[in-house]
Amino acid sequence: MKVWLYLCLLMLLTGPVLAQQPTASRTIAGKVQDQRSGTPVPYAAVNVLDAADKLLTGGISDENGTFRLEGIPPQATKVEFRFLGYQVISQALPVGVGTLDLGTVQLTPDATQLSEVTVTGEKPAISLQLDKKVFEVGKDILSQNGSANDVLNGVPSVAVSPSGGVSLRGNANVTVLVNGRRSGLTQSNALDQIPADQIERVEVITNPSSRYDAAGSAGIINVILKKNKKGGLSGQLRLVGGQPNDTRANPSLSYKSSKFNVFATAGLRLSDYVGRYSTDQVTGPSGDQTSLHQLQHENRHDDGRLLYFGADYYLNDHNTITASFLKNATHDHDKTALQYDYATHGPATDSSLLRNGESWERRSYNQLDFNYTRLFAQAGRKLTADLQYDFWNSDKDWVLATRSTYPRELALPGIRTSSVGASKDLVVQTDLVQPLSERYTLEAGLKLESRRVSSDFRAEEQLGEAWAIFQGINNKLQYQEVISSAYAQFGSKTKTFSYLLGLRTELTRINIADREGAFNNQKNYDCLFPTINLSYQLGESTTAQLNYSKRINRPALWMLYPFNELTDLNSQYVGNPDLNPSYGDVFELGLLRSWSKLTVNPSVYYQRNTGFIQEYVYLNAAGTFISSPVNLSREIRQGLELSVQYTPLKWLPLNAELNGYTFSQQGSYQGRDLGFSGQVVTGRLSAQVKLPAKFGVQGRYNFTGAQSNAQTRTQAIHTLNFGLSKNLLRDKASLVLDATNVLNSDKHRTQTTGDNYVFNQVNSPNAARYRLSFTYRFNLKDGQGIRQAKGSNRN
Repeated sequence: MKVWLYLCLLMLLTGPVLAQQPTASRTIAGKVQDQRSGTPVPYAAVNVLDAADKLLTGGISDENGTFRLEGIPPQATKVEFRFLGYQVISQALPVGVGTLDLGTVQLTPDATQLSEVTVTGEKPAISLQLDKKVFEVGKDILSQNGSANDVLNGVPSVAVSPSGGVSLRGNANVTVLVNGRRSGLTQSNALDQIPADQIERVEVITNPSSRYDAAGSAGIINVILKKNKKGGLSGQLRLVGGQPNDTRANPSLSYKSSKFNVFATAGLRLSDYVGRYSTDQVTGPSGDQTSLHQLQHENRHDDGRLLYFGADYYLNDHNTITASFLKNATHDHDKTALQYDYATHGPATDSSLLRNGESWERRSYNQLDFNYTRLFAQAGRKLTADLQYDFWNSDKDWVLATRSTYPRELALPGIRTSSVGASKDLVVQTDLVQPLSERYTLEAGLKLESRRVSSDFRAEEQLGEAWAIFQGINNKLQYQEVISSAYAQFGSKTKTFSYLLGLRTELTRINIADREGAFNNQKNYDCLFPTINLSYQLGESTTAQLNYSKRINRPALWMLYPFNELTDLNSQYVGNPDLNPSYGDVFELGLLRSWSKLTVNPSVYYQRNTGFIQEYVYLNAAGTFISSPVNLSREIRQGLELSVQYTPLKWLPLNAELNGYTFSQQGSYQGRDLGFSGQVVTGRLSAQVKLPAKFGVQGRYNFTGAQSNAQTRTQAIHTLNFGLSKNLLRDKASLVLDATNVLNSDKHRTQTTGDNYVFNQVNSPNAARYRLSFTYRFNLKDGQGIRQAKGSNRN
């Protein structure tokens, strides 16, 4: 019944729009393609001339080589087609009105131009679009050698934690997309599997329009992968070696013809990580306190295997079908050693414990994608339909051995835990872009998502030769979620002013139940999400924007699971199945001003979140610190962001960014007032030097200022990264050496206080890392990549 209702809504929404036909006194249309390979020629110039060869109007072909120009003046006599590396083609235009189909225009490569022309210009590193900020990342040396995580760490106001968590402007409630869609590449730190040199640009969307899902109160980060626009067979091989061990191999192939585009990418990763953690804590009332000094040494080994392949099939000039499959499989093997030294009524150690843990985790994420795209004769009109099916499973086992080492040797009962999870997720979506005239455009879409997740967690304690359930931890959680959404937005664009007004509705149905019956929650979230995006061109080099959006932050699954990881005797994380989503209202005013050598992009923003989610720490009756997410009343953030790019010399580009905001939090939990006000400042400075013989050097300094909430204060962090690159074999190959966290200064120092306790922690999850990579390309130039699956209107 829900599916039929969905299809009926689709027909009602798109039917009247599909019935509209463009009107123009004189129109020309057709397609431009390469004469030799038959592949489309995107972005070819289409110029309409009069009898004196004066330019009257013009346009460019789209990504599929098609073009359509309306409102052709009566005095037009011919049309010519131009593209770099091809001979100019001219055709006469007959007199009359109506639509003239020029058919397929064949462009012949010009061997003389191809051998003589050298393109030295580069895209601007930052640009503003109506609802997004775009960062070109291809020339960043520190990004070339690593993964998507390294690329994102170089984008202003974006940060990636060692565990793969992405935050924007210090807010972790961000949605990460790949090519405009949710992808398995964003799950479980799989972004670390995307080679950095496969990324063309990153779109930072702090106020998304209504075409995007409303999830993520901080906004959306959209990673755009490179596309191969050349016909025939192309590919590249990338090899990486590092210390600590970071071995990677990424082969990619693509074959493109007039009818097919077949692509495949594989990835193999073997990585080791070294972590060091220390804790000093005091618990109990004054005069009767116990102290603990704790050290943890962690060695993590991750194996990752990725396979991604698919094809675009061009049915004709207007219809394309795309299908792809992604599999990301990982196998992690971690070892940890924790030393606990306790003291009572003085500095001398009373007792010591040692816990050794070893874990094995296997994850398999699979994703099937199907896309149909329909282009119409009317320029800009497009209909897409998407079907996406994800299914994944995970299996993690811990074995923990604990013994007393002082005042006497004593083996304590062993503990083992087992966690088995699985998910099935189906998404059906359709989007329509309908130009109403040269100035006005209507967009609309429908989406239905169904998700089913299970998580089974069990802890056991060894009793002699047998194993028994430990502390009653043996339960299975079932999570079901259905989100139905629809949107419509209306936009207009003139030479100086553009706007986009949208409204999205999302109906969410969630059911959480467990085997023991401790949790049986049904939650419904129905909300309207308006969006406003305004842009004004103050001059050729100055753009101002004003944006507003309403967002929702749904709790992540790991926040809802009530089961405990038991690795640490002293602290545990416990999920909260009663957690509710938070809602945010976000306002932003931005400006982009460019000169010949300088680009400045300041923004001011205001964000009000209700029911915002924060981690709460408390000491339970057994003396263990429990961390759990809770809802508080509200949080207000007011901030200023500044990005500056300066090129005093052609060989010396400089980049700087600064983000500072104040915040005010209100709310209480378990009778404790958690209200707090403070401020946060982050910054980044990068310098790149282009040397002779195609060498390049880059250095980057990162700064995160001290920050606090009602319970915890974190000290400032300073880090340095360096990179060196060299192009080889006539730019068919490149060699890159990079070093991250070279001073081992990426240490998180925190102090947490509560009733009768205080503890200080120093966490260093990753040691300094040095890597060397070699990339070889055939039938590709530096900066090109392997064609990826066609996206929907969300691209």
